Amino acid sequence: MVTFIIGLVVLFVGGAVYGRVCEKVFAPDDRATSAVRLNDGMDFVPMKKWKNSLIQLLNIAGTGPILGPIQGILFGPVAFITIPIGCIIGGAFHDYMSGMISVRNDGEQMPMLIRKYLGKYTYPIYNVFVCLTLLLVGTVFIYTPGDLFVTQILKADSGAGDPVVWIVYGVIFAYYVIATLFPIDKIIGRIYPFFGALLVLSAVGVFIGLLVKGYPLDEVWIKGVSGLHPEGLHFMPVFFVTVACGIVSGFHSTQATLISRTIEKEKDGRMIFYNMMIAEGFIAMIWAAAAMGAMNLGLADAKTSATDVVGLIAKDLLGNIGGMLAVVGVIVLPITSGDTALRSIRLMIAETLKIDQTKKSSRLAVSGAIFAVVAAILVYAKLNANGFSILWRYFAWANQTIAVFAFAMIAVYMMKNKKLFLMALLPGMFYMFVISSFILNAKIGFGLPWTASYVSAGVFTVIYAAAVIWYGRHTAADKK
Repeated sequence: MVTFIIGLVVLFVGGAVYGRVCEKVFAPDDRATSAVRLNDGMDFVPMKKWKNSLIQLLNIAGTGPILGPIQGILFGPVAFITIPIGCIIGGAFHDYMSGMISVRNDGEQMPMLIRKYLGKYTYPIYNVFVCLTLLLVGTVFIYTPGDLFVTQILKADSGAGDPVVWIVYGVIFAYYVIATLFPIDKIIGRIYPFFGALLVLSAVGVFIGLLVKGYPLDEVWIKGVSGLHPEGLHFMPVFFVTVACGIVSGFHSTQATLISRTIEKEKDGRMIFYNMMIAEGFIAMIWAAAAMGAMNLGLADAKTSATDVVGLIAKDLLGNIGGMLAVVGVIVLPITSGDTALRSIRLMIAETLKIDQTKKSSRLAVSGAIFAVVAAILVYAKLNANGFSILWRYFAWANQTIAVFAFAMIAVYMMKNKKLFLMALLPGMFYMFVISSFILNAKIGFGLPWTASYVSAGVFTVIYAAAVIWYGRHTAADKK
């Protein structure tokens, strides 16, 4: 358990230090935020820091920081080191800068920030990826919590032939419609604090259970750092696509810009954006450790589905009642990400097409089109035997791809404002290599051999870095 404890120390101490560095570099001040200046009672609504923090945590913490680490721990205890380091210098930085740049730009959502800082030609490419990702997030976060509720709470079969499954999906779907259409402080702002408390209690409960029961965890200096996955998957890049939430997730940038419209003070940003990502890293570490311990005890193995592992761990560590509460907490996570994902895509489409969202008819028109597509994807995923697994792989890759765009946007912003842009460029280059090598090798991509994939990904990474630096310097010169 030493590697796990070291990882937690790195996460919290490193997060505290680097979070202050990020804040100092951005330099928040006392200017009026967009939530205060543009208060419209719908999307621009000032809310307290504690409430925004809980909402941001629930927005970003879907099933990703649970199901992802459960699958990622198959690569071995190196996950206990890579998760905290990646979270500190990659994910938390990414979330903080995305949110704060939005605050400085009248609460503009990511597509408009991409257009402003990366240009009109990058803008439509990004829009394709971000819309695809958010639609898949909305779909996945109906599917996974629905199946968890059916199998773990109702103890029923989650097959497409059981009408109970579709009823549960329908209830979640209806909630998403309500949360997407109503003012952010009327639905999300009121119920999320209760969800947040449940999330925190369930995560802490699993953590305490780990320590009390003494789950056996592997050490990185004994197991090594590669070649451990039972299916022989390559640590680079597969691990970083599998464990997106908890390290770096492009989806988070869309949620940070959403919450940017509710921040009362710029100096609240570090707690809301940076620290909440550190909290997600903690959740990822807990479930990764719990999954490893369960496998070492023989409670589960590599063939056990991630959702079944959740139920096994919760019951073993917390008993029947506590285990059920923990499972409910896990179910809450994706639901509280799916609703804001669909809200984000409504705002992005409306912002792009200049559709006034203060009118109910306009919100209904945009939302109706979005939900029709989500419903179609959901039905396909459930009725097709391999539909969901295919969608999940594309979602995971698209999710990391929009993070690459976000890092580029942040780097250019920092160059224009004479800040240390390497803080954004280096993680952007790393993930450019990850997404390129993954899609070039994967069966859902081009199916190239690993050597060719790595070499080509290296070339793409150099081109990416050169393009970002050139464009950043070019626009910075224009600013003068």
